[in-house]
Amino acid sequence: MKNKYRHLIEQSFEFPNEEFSLIEDELQWFDIPLMDIIKQYGTPLRIFYLPKISQNIQRAKKMFNVAMAKADYEGDYHYCYCTKSSHFSFVLEEVLKQNIHIETSSAFDINIIESLYEEGKITKDKYILCNGFKRPQYIENIQSLIRNGFENTISILDNKFELDLLKENLDKDFKIGIRIASEEEPKFDFYTSRLGIRYNDIIPYYLNNIKQHQHVHLKM
Repeated sequence: MKNKYRHLIEQSFEFPNEEFSLIEDELQWFDIPLMDIIKQYGTPLRIFYLPKISQNIQRAKKMFNVAMAKADYEGDYHYCYCTKSSHFSFVLEEVLKQNIHIETSSAFDINIIESLYEEGKITKDKYILCNGFKRPQYIENIQSLIRNGFENTISILDNKFELDLLKENLDKDFKIGIRIASEEEPKFDFYTSRLGIRYNDIIPYYLNNIKQHQHVHLKM
């Protein structure tokens, strides 16, 4: 029976890989002796290797460029860093060196965007994709970005009610996207999923709520 921790590790990760190695039975991570760090700082311990972050971003960009070339796709690809994966300033600073855009998921993330702009680390033409369920403070912060000239702020609608909240007290043009719910049919008459708008509802919703609105522009 495979019920030991080592079995979980073996089925979850492939060894050896480029990140880890063994020297005299001690684990190295990018040639960094982890035991020395653990002896100094203790555990639990979280470590970031910043060069790898940039390498992975460039790797993703390359993969998309190759796939787009093979498919003769004429559109553009924009890498967006999801701030919820790490809010640490040193991680964000490393990420921004790669000329990327940003995805947010909470009101707090908008405050980070504003701080980055005040510090001169981003410009107002960056794409800001506002994902996630939008509580009142998140809506208010998104509106603030739009009013302050972040022209490529795109709020991704997670349900049919968020657009009405965004339109309140906002007389500027703004961009939106629509999150499409999974195509799995609900098993109950009362559909409670908040993870996007159902596929069959999108066209009627667009015609009734978006098409005729002079300030709303559907982009995604």
